[in-house]
Order: sequence, then C-alpha cells, then structure tokens
Amino acid sequence: MFMLLAMDIGNSIVNINVTSKGTSRFLARIATDTVRTEDQIAVELSAIFKLYDTKLSDIDGVVIGSVVPPLSPVVRKAVKKLTGLSPLLIGPGIKTGLNICIDNPAQLGADMVAGAVAANVMYPKPCIIFDLGTATKATVIDKKGNCIGATIMAGVAISLEALSNLTAQLPHINLEDTTIVIGKNTVDSMKSGTVLGTASMLDGMAERIEDILGEKATLIITGGLADVIMPHCRRKVIPNPTLVLDGLRIIYERNLVEE
Repeated sequence: MFMLLAMDIGNSIVNINVTSKGTSRFLARIATDTVRTEDQIAVELSAIFKLYDTKLSDIDGVVIGSVVPPLSPVVRKAVKKLTGLSPLLIGPGIKTGLNICIDNPAQLGADMVAGAVAANVMYPKPCIIFDLGTATKATVIDKKGNCIGATIMAGVAISLEALSNLTAQLPHINLEDTTIVIGKNTVDSMKSGTVLGTASMLDGMAERIEDILGEKATLIITGGLADVIMPHCRRKVIPNPTLVLDGLRIIYERNLVEE
C-alpha cells in the first residue's frame, strides 16, 4: 500500500498530509520558521508522526511544494534523514499536466500550481480558486483547463495587522466571525470591515473574472482563513482545505508514471 507524504510550505504555515491510495491518514500543521535547522525539523516531524501513530518507515514517497525558498533545502534534508527518500520538489521541469498561460510560467507559485492541478481534476471548469493564506490569491482556470492568470491581494491577517500597527487609535484584535455589518464600536467595526469586507471582495472579484471568462465559474475556497470568510460570501463557494495537498499528490503521481 503506497504511502505518500505531501508538504505544502507556506509563508506562515507548513501543511503536512500523509495519504494512502488517495485517502488521508492525517493532516497536520506547523509554523513556518526559516531559522529552524534540518535537525529541528526532523525532530518535529518525528513527533508529529508519533502523535498520529504513523511510522516514518512506511512512507514510500515524498512531495514538497514551497513558496519559501530558504526553507526548501532544509526540509528536503530533514525528510531524507528521516525516510531515506529524496523528495520531489515542485518547480520548473516537473511535469504537472497544467497549461500555464502567463507571461512567465516559472513565476507561478508552487501552491497556486498545485491548487490549479487539483481543481482541474476535481471540479467543473471554468473555475476560480480563492486561497486565503498570508496572501489572498485567486487563480483562474478557463473552460479548457488552462491556468490563465491570477490576482494577489494582501491577506486578511496582514491587512488587520497593518490596520492596527499603522493607525494611532485602532487596537489589535483577534480575527473572529461576525454578523455585524455596521459596527457600533471600534472592535465590531474592524471585524465587519475585515471579515465581511473580504467576503464582499471575493464576491466582487468573482463577478469581474466571470465577465472576462464570459460565463459563470465554479468557486473554490481553501487556505487557513477560509472557514472564517466563506460563510459570508453571497456566491456559492466550495470549501476544500486540502486542495493544494491534493494537487501535490496528483503531481507526484504524474511524475511517478513518467519515471
């Protein structure tokens, strides 16, 4: 039974997923930290595998997608030390099966590539993938399955942090769900603007992108903040918290076939 370890190294979080025949054994998350050594990462991964009662010796393949270049070789070395396997790192030269129609395809982040690959396989096209992480990104797939471009905006947490840090009277607040549209105090007003404002932005961007596509699109939402924003979108959006990890698995399988 082939067991695959997939790791999505984001700017804030490293998502870790172990699957067997496409079924997830466990999903874990650790903080991204570029000063960690390979030994520290190896210790943390070992602890996670023990926590989920999974043996590192059972891993048959490893795939890594990273948007944090300094951390990529460190994680690769840590994984190889633990498993004896050389991970497949998503980047130029790797077969994805995705036609990337942008000025420089190499500039499309590994997370956006993997998400687009998974969406292409799993959902009706055209589709728009909203990824709510450190940045808020929308990747667009046309009806032929081509990745035709994206939009990138400041992430929800970054925007909230900037609002608090760069203004004299606005406090630091926790990002929480809200149904209050017109706030009667500072905290409620900030929550409304952050949560409902982001949901409205996704609705509006979907409409503008569909104007270009000339038809309605399937809307997919993923990323660490998706659960907070999604309930307030007026358009129907499909949640998939493992979309990028699913894409990494699909890319690994495609390269395994090629070998």
